[in-house]
Amino acid sequence: MLEETDNKYMRRCIDLAVKAEGYTFPNPVVGAVVVFRDSVIGEGYHLQAGKPHAEVVAINSVKNRELLKLSTLYVSLEPCCHYGKTPPCTDLIISSGIPRIVAGTIDTSSKVSGKGIEILKGAGREVTVGIMEKECRWVNRKFFTFHEKKRPYITLKWAESADGFIDTEREASSTPEPYWITGMAERVLVHKWRASEETILVGGETVRKDNPKLNVRYWSGRDPLKVILSRSGNICKYLTENETKSKIFTFTGNRNFSSGNTEIFYLEEEANAGKTICDVLYNNGIQSLMVEGGAMVLNHFISAGLWDEARIFKGYENFHKGVRAPFIEGEEIFRTEFETSSLRIIINKNR
Repeated sequence: MLEETDNKYMRRCIDLAVKAEGYTFPNPVVGAVVVFRDSVIGEGYHLQAGKPHAEVVAINSVKNRELLKLSTLYVSLEPCCHYGKTPPCTDLIISSGIPRIVAGTIDTSSKVSGKGIEILKGAGREVTVGIMEKECRWVNRKFFTFHEKKRPYITLKWAESADGFIDTEREASSTPEPYWITGMAERVLVHKWRASEETILVGGETVRKDNPKLNVRYWSGRDPLKVILSRSGNICKYLTENETKSKIFTFTGNRNFSSGNTEIFYLEEEANAGKTICDVLYNNGIQSLMVEGGAMVLNHFISAGLWDEARIFKGYENFHKGVRAPFIEGEEIFRTEFETSSLRIIINKNR
């Protein structure tokens, strides 16, 4: 019975946490609920980095503070125990007199990593950890990947025709613009995804063929940082003609490449571009990367094993010839249908 109750309120914590997806970097998304006699008396979530954490919002929302001494605090992630832009949540939890704390999962970042749990137990509190742990880790998969694997969480995204092509054959003189396989509903969804990513990457060929904006136009949110991988560096026209509110990182093997619109990272001839990009993004504190193409870039990340999740739209029309879509294997976790395509999401079983 207690396990069912704990699961019910942890599910609410998760539902609250994901409301802030894309807004809390470099912090995780966290939801918290205060429960007294099987009734929610307070709840909240971490809205943005620098603002109060979920536990603080939830505790401060309780009208009758005396009830805290008889309540349980549910939180999707171990409470922090260090000073950052805000004070430690463990201090408030202890001073509020809450006797029982249920945490979905341990915060494995070096500043916490079980220390918050130890502090709460040391103060005489009953602490339960690991309720819906898999689900709690999933909503913070970018945060955990960054701290545990020392690289950003990598999501691959592409659309392919019914017969497995991501682009048609194009004339060299054709106007640079996308060839749409999907409809507007799918584009809105992609822009929602972009709003929750810190960076978005394409290769030089995609830049030259599609002239992509790589921004958030059909959803509310900030534009991700643009990352361009172009060993030739033949992308200067794109950089000068496209206005952007976001920063641009360009990775190139062309030592003569220069542009005032981008921060340049030169690739050594034998360097693994994907690994180099991951190292640079990690050193800049960036937790997530969405790779949107083209085929050569996607295949590079796939062959290097540098991917965690793939989101693949499959259109209902045949191209018969063109640029072959990447081949990828993984565990399918989601599938749905749109008017002009289907979507499946797979995860890397070896990640």
